[in-house]
Amino acid sequence: MQVLEAIFNRRSVRKFTEEPVSTTDIRMLMEAAMAAPSAMNRQPWEFVVITEADQLKALRHKLRLGRYEAPLGIVVCGNMRRTVPGPPRDFWIQDVSAAAENVLLAAVELGLGGVWIGVHPIGLFSKGVSEVLDLPKHIEPLGLLWLGHPAESPEPRTQYKEEYVHWQRYKGEVDVDGTPEI
Repeated sequence: MQVLEAIFNRRSVRKFTEEPVSTTDIRMLMEAAMAAPSAMNRQPWEFVVITEADQLKALRHKLRLGRYEAPLGIVVCGNMRRTVPGPPRDFWIQDVSAAAENVLLAAVELGLGGVWIGVHPIGLFSKGVSEVLDLPKHIEPLGLLWLGHPAESPEPRTQYKEEYVHWQRYKGEVDVDGTPEI
C-alpha cells in the first residue's frame, strides 16, 4: 500500500469484530508511533496498551463520547518530563498527535480499523483516564485510540475543499456551509 492510499483509506471505524489484535501488529503500531517527528527530537510520548476486558470497560465508562467495543485500546500520552522547556512546552500536543496519526495510518496498512477519542484538554476525561491507568502526575493522556479488526468498511474519501486553501496569504473567511464570506 502506498502512503497516499493509506491516508485516503483511513476512516474512523467504530465497529469491530471480537478478534484480538496480534502482539506482532501491536508492536508494529508502536514502532510506527515512535517514527513520528517531535520538537527538538524530545519524543515526549508514552503509550499504554490495553487488551484486558476489565480495563477496556473501565475506559469506556470514563469516556462518554468514546464507548466503542474494540479489543485494543492505546492511550497516547505526553511525558511532561521530556517536553521542550519553557513556553514551547505545549509542543508535546503536536508531537503526540503526530504519533497517534502514525498509529491510525499503520492500522490501515495492517488491515485494522481505528478511531481517535479525544481526552486532553477536558479535565474530567484526563482525570478519569489517569485514574483507570494509574498514570503518574507527569504523564498527561492526550487521547485514546480504539483499534481492532473492522466490522464496518467506510468508503475511502478525501475531504478536500479548494476554499480552505490560500496561496501566499490568507484571503477571507469560509462560512460554516463551506461558502467563502466576502
